[in-house]
Amino acid sequence: MSGNIPFVLDGAAVEARPGETIWEAAKRLGTRIPHLCHADAPGYRPDGNCRACVVEVEGEKALVASCIRRPTPGMKVRSNGPRAGAAQRLVLELLLADQPAREAAHDPASRFWHWADAAGLKLSRFPARKAPAADSSHPAMAVNLDACIHCGLCVRACREVQVNDVIGMAYRGHHAKVVFDFDDPMGESTCVACGECVQACPTGALMPAAELEASGARARPAEQRVDSLCPYCGVGCQVTFHVRDGRLLSVGGRDGPSNRNRLCVKGRFGFDYVHSPERLLKPLIRRDGVAKTPDVAVDPADPSSHFREASWEEALEAAGAGLRRIREAHGPQALAGFGSAKGSNEEAYLFQKLVRTGFGTNNVDHCTRLCHASSVAALMETIGSGAVTATVSECLNSDVIIVIGANPTVNHPVAATFMKNAAKRGATLIVMDPRGQALARHATHMLRFKPGTDVALLNAIMHVIVAEGLVDHQYVAAHTEGYEALKEKVAAYAPERMAAIVGIDAGLIRTVARAYAKARAAMIFWGMGISQHVHGTDNARALIALALMTGHVGRPGAGLHPLRGQNNVQGASDAGLIPMFYPDYQRVADPKARQRFEPIWGVPLDPKPGLTVVEIIKAALKREIKGMYILGENPAMSDPDLNHARAGLAALEHLVVQDLFLTETAAFADVVLPASAFPEKTGTFTNTDRRVQLARQALALPGEARPDWWIVQEIARRIGLDWGYSHPRDVFDEMRRCMPSLKGITWARLEREGAVTYPCDGDDRPGREVIFGEGFPTASGRGRFAPADFMPPDELPDESFPMILTTGRLLEHWHTGAMTRRASTLDALEPVSVAHLSPADIDRLGVAPGDPIRVETRRGTIELSVRRDPDVPAGVIFIPFCYTEAPANMLTNPQLDPFGKIPEFKFCAARVAPAPARRAAE
Repeated sequence: MSGNIPFVLDGAAVEARPGETIWEAAKRLGTRIPHLCHADAPGYRPDGNCRACVVEVEGEKALVASCIRRPTPGMKVRSNGPRAGAAQRLVLELLLADQPAREAAHDPASRFWHWADAAGLKLSRFPARKAPAADSSHPAMAVNLDACIHCGLCVRACREVQVNDVIGMAYRGHHAKVVFDFDDPMGESTCVACGECVQACPTGALMPAAELEASGARARPAEQRVDSLCPYCGVGCQVTFHVRDGRLLSVGGRDGPSNRNRLCVKGRFGFDYVHSPERLLKPLIRRDGVAKTPDVAVDPADPSSHFREASWEEALEAAGAGLRRIREAHGPQALAGFGSAKGSNEEAYLFQKLVRTGFGTNNVDHCTRLCHASSVAALMETIGSGAVTATVSECLNSDVIIVIGANPTVNHPVAATFMKNAAKRGATLIVMDPRGQALARHATHMLRFKPGTDVALLNAIMHVIVAEGLVDHQYVAAHTEGYEALKEKVAAYAPERMAAIVGIDAGLIRTVARAYAKARAAMIFWGMGISQHVHGTDNARALIALALMTGHVGRPGAGLHPLRGQNNVQGASDAGLIPMFYPDYQRVADPKARQRFEPIWGVPLDPKPGLTVVEIIKAALKREIKGMYILGENPAMSDPDLNHARAGLAALEHLVVQDLFLTETAAFADVVLPASAFPEKTGTFTNTDRRVQLARQALALPGEARPDWWIVQEIARRIGLDWGYSHPRDVFDEMRRCMPSLKGITWARLEREGAVTYPCDGDDRPGREVIFGEGFPTASGRGRFAPADFMPPDELPDESFPMILTTGRLLEHWHTGAMTRRASTLDALEPVSVAHLSPADIDRLGVAPGDPIRVETRRGTIELSVRRDPDVPAGVIFIPFCYTEAPANMLTNPQLDPFGKIPEFKFCAARVAPAPARRAAE
């Protein structure tokens, strides 16, 4: 039996699928029923309050809302009879009475006007209400409640889909209205500007401000819509770019597998950086006689003090000649390259191939070294793969979720929505982090442990699991090795002994251990709070051991997921943009790997692993590295101990930078090449879920800017390589020849489907969302336990520097700010550099929020405004690293994790004092 429900719709015998409503079945069968309060989109439950979708059911006195009523066997439904049609039309006419006139409508193409037109309604017979005042307090969104029909979609969007709990209905009767928090102006509320309400609104009462004229009427709409991807974090949200007059007008979410239409403030409103007046439009060459100094300052809006414009031919020849000269005079090891996790897979592949075959060295790296290198080191060591074992949305199948060392509502907001959805459904959410965060409001347990004590806490949890007999011995015996060594290691980490070290009550540690171990399916998510430590690899080893000992790997709702920070850090790593691996993590020291790549690339390859990001900068300062090619990276802002990093860049004999703007790094360049922004690219990107997705070009390149893959190829030709790619698909085809992970994923398939998750078993097979259920890609096929001891951070507070500095990102800004600081809405929301301190520390300093303070470490000093933040523990300073006017990485510790070679961004000793000058913080 099919399980379908036979019923009659408008006189025809039809079947509804299990769980379908009348409205859903009718839509699938081609019958149109009006709807306003129902959003036919993932995550939205039907509500049935607008009554625009009413239908007749034979034998029932009242009309029924088709969006919430399910068919029963033999039911007879009329959707288009006189009675239902009249009721539908009356509902629409009543609502029309309160709408602005069509010519002044905020969205004349809205769903409301579509159904009004379908009903033949132009005017209403009913009196209009008094129109509420417009609210233009938010820089991104316009609130015009004169078009509001109280459908409740914005409330469900905010409370049930994104789970931000800002929008509600307030007051009663005729005075009822949509409100933000306690009827605050939207711009003064706790709204995080995800824009879900704007996307859901069926009338134009909530609209992107960029789509409205000053009068509130709809501006001329987009002429073109192009499906693509978000250029920011690793979640990989699918978007639609709305283009008018060759410019981005707005961005909408699409029903992609990673986002289900959802976006965050960056993805929806952080797009106009591409039109910044500071975009590089022509190649630049450094002026003769202009020296490079570590404190160089160049105005990105007018770099003529240091650079002159050049033709592409002159700039490419200058770039290539400088690199050739160094290679010939000093050998391949005097050169290095930094690629980008913001570029496409094809660009990353070409860049690492250029360094390896053109420079002749493995000195190539990118920002993974500064975010999840220690996680990858631990994953490769223990389970043989650096990728996640389960996708983000698998947490919807979990009954326990651990989030540790991550702040997803800020750094991965769309991923956080799925975690919040799971918690609302009843999953136990456990958040572990020294800082408080918005996700804690949804958590069953929040463990604010002492900074730097991750291993002590995790070993204590594992101690409980061993001592209380909660280990999954069947899984351990079948799929792992080395368990006895782990058991012996954690024996010394009883919660009662660790409680004082980690600052968490022993009873709570035991409760969390039992919840995770006894779960049917549990996932662990972690971020850079785990990885950016000198013991980051040990932190990740402990998390992996926790999952292995309980068997929470390889099943629906169970797995390990380090949340990737940049949009293509997974893909860039897969493509070989790292110094010790060729594409697909084939070791450069392995003769068999070289034998696979040398015939494809046509040159002998260096068997020696190259230097990492921080090691390259150190070598530049020593003048061992003399020339560099940097594509889309900004080490003059992102590296630790920036005084040191900038001195290293200044010491280079020849630096070629390829970027959108004259960044802090480009200020040190000899040649600057204008690159392509994300909406100007076609290429593939791999998100944190191992999902390969196709981005499509939506905008023409401005000025003389060129595609990044084309520029890399032109540089390659000028250093002696005979490359002849004509399109990114040519590069992708070559990648498939040497990357088994791309099996089953063709360019044509991506053009057709948009996204495919690897591993994929065939061209017509879906990718696998959950992996390693049958074993691991290790020599033995087993996961390996790697026991870790607790080690303190490298630099502890003392009498001279009594506080702890930690760094990270803001919701509104991303990485070094090169893009988001030039996105007008994002910079309007967070325009000024701030240091977040606890209320106790602010009171102790005798300053008020907004006052200037001075933050100092052993490496440098910056001044910025102070912000009162109850989520920051006493004795800790949190500073975002995106502000060039107060670069947090001027202060950070460059000491490296010995395995992942990642700096300790998350912990160093610092001191704070009031600064003499005053300036506003907000």
